[in-house]
Amino acid sequence: MTQPRPPEGPPVPGPEPGRDLPAFDATVANPARMWNYWVGGKDNFAVDRAAEDVLQAMPALPMLARFTRRFIVDTVHDLAAGRGIRQFLDIGTGLPTADNIHDVAQSAAPDSRIVYVDHDPIVLSHARTLLTSSPAGKTDYLQADLRDTGTILAGAAKTFDLSLPVAVMLIAVLHFIPDSDDPYAIVTRLMDAVPSGSYLVIAHWTDEIQHTEAAEATRRYNERSPVPITPRNHEQVTRFFDGLQLTGRGVVPITEWFESIPGAPAATPLPGYVAMARKP
Repeated sequence: MTQPRPPEGPPVPGPEPGRDLPAFDATVANPARMWNYWVGGKDNFAVDRAAEDVLQAMPALPMLARFTRRFIVDTVHDLAAGRGIRQFLDIGTGLPTADNIHDVAQSAAPDSRIVYVDHDPIVLSHARTLLTSSPAGKTDYLQADLRDTGTILAGAAKTFDLSLPVAVMLIAVLHFIPDSDDPYAIVTRLMDAVPSGSYLVIAHWTDEIQHTEAAEATRRYNERSPVPITPRNHEQVTRFFDGLQLTGRGVVPITEWFESIPGAPAATPLPGYVAMARKP
């Protein structure tokens, strides 16, 4: 007896013509290595330590980094353990640290599959070495720019079944996309390519919270980094979720994400908005 075919997922765009991707250069400040410096890591060079000047403007940056990692752990565990998601597309991976997405997802569901995407060659070099899968699951790595959605989706289709839900993780990456590159269209293309029941998870820098410090940190960062950041306000971040069903508390400052957890201490608001939403 012939088995019925599973429903086909949305069409997957083909890869775009090659975009110029960054090469390794220890003489130019690098966003992933600057973040690594803020969190006390060792994968950075003297040029990346210009991040110290940014840290002086916004001393809470290491705390923001810790809350961001906690947000990743919380949402990935929820998606894998509570919502049945088994496919995670992490775009803008950054340098590996503790409690990476595959660690959290595969501890809850060993058959989870994760595709890590970053345009930075040093990030992908570390990822291939350190981010290894459980025997039942799989991890893969793509060097691609977030704007090259067709390349990302074509590469992810080699690991994922795109007729099944995918969690699209955009953690601290959309603020690197200027308005001139239409970040909303990028998110729409990604979510159009995944089926109903998929999720979008975002963490995004803002200067709407701790405005004076955050605005000065943004100015200093953009003076020193070859990849400037674009802060966005609550309304602008919420727009990324148009057409999706927000979960939990909606789009909130990152410290408020955890206020519903019994016993969680109150925290000073930090300059980042977070949210998770389901594709109906």
